[in-house]
Amino acid sequence: MTFLSILCALLIEQLKPLRADNMIYAEIKSFAMRMEGWFNAGNPSDGRLGWFLMMAALMAPTALIYWGLLHFNVFAAFAWNVLIVYLTLGFRHYSHYFTSIQMALNAGDEPAARALLAEWTRIDTVGMEPTEIARIAVEKSLVTTHRNVFGVFFWFLMPLGPACAVMYRVAEYLARAWNEPEHMRNEAFGQFAARAFYWIDWLPVRLTAVAFAVVGNFEDAIYAWRNFAHRWADEAKGIILTAGGGAMGVRLGTPEENASGVALPIDAATVDSMDTEAEVLPGVEPNVRALQSTVGLVWRALLLWMMLLLLLSGAVWLG
Repeated sequence: MTFLSILCALLIEQLKPLRADNMIYAEIKSFAMRMEGWFNAGNPSDGRLGWFLMMAALMAPTALIYWGLLHFNVFAAFAWNVLIVYLTLGFRHYSHYFTSIQMALNAGDEPAARALLAEWTRIDTVGMEPTEIARIAVEKSLVTTHRNVFGVFFWFLMPLGPACAVMYRVAEYLARAWNEPEHMRNEAFGQFAARAFYWIDWLPVRLTAVAFAVVGNFEDAIYAWRNFAHRWADEAKGIILTAGGGAMGVRLGTPEENASGVALPIDAATVDSMDTEAEVLPGVEPNVRALQSTVGLVWRALLLWMMLLLLLSGAVWLG
């Protein structure tokens, strides 16, 4: 049932992608804002309580409905699984941005590519060169695909099934919503949400990196992962981008990134160290062709996950 649920949800999403601004997502975002308003008194324990209450409010109904339908009608439970996977997957939520940026760069329309990238990433893209646009688009695509697809796959395989898929996506959203906005940065309230998602995503992010390595250049992916992932302040992003970049033979991340997330001073010594690091890090600078390589890498990784899931389902069924 698990394999067929994911397969059907993927097929449905290809035919009718779920908009990122749909009503269900909007309600969950509104609920998260209300929880923050109700519980945020400036203490880490407030964030912990709000996180657990929100998870319980969303996971419990999802699990209870699934168990009820499973005892009543297996086909109804299957339909519920497909619906939850469809709602939690985001394989094509933002693919139109990536495709449009690729088309704009291929046509030489750099202003359009900058505008699309700014709308997608919410960063200042004024004056960006095509290579920088391509690099950021590739990085954003790899991270988004992991968090909207492969992470959901992993948690959907857990015993609670659809409830765990909901947990993963909501935990990912709370880690951002309660930490990244200007008024929430350095707030104690969001600390637990960030730590909780770190551990929830600890194993899935490494499985995604392994999948990228298996379907790409294995040696370069593992080498880049082991030696350069520490440059990112966000460990998960570092693992995904180093493994993904190594698998495609592309250098991702700027030379001045380090574990603290602070840009290094640009002096002669730093320039020399950057040059040395660039020579050691496998791959070439990103270009328009890297966007097409990213599409191929993601699809191959997706097929790998689906084949492994099919084998696992077959083993369980035969057993």
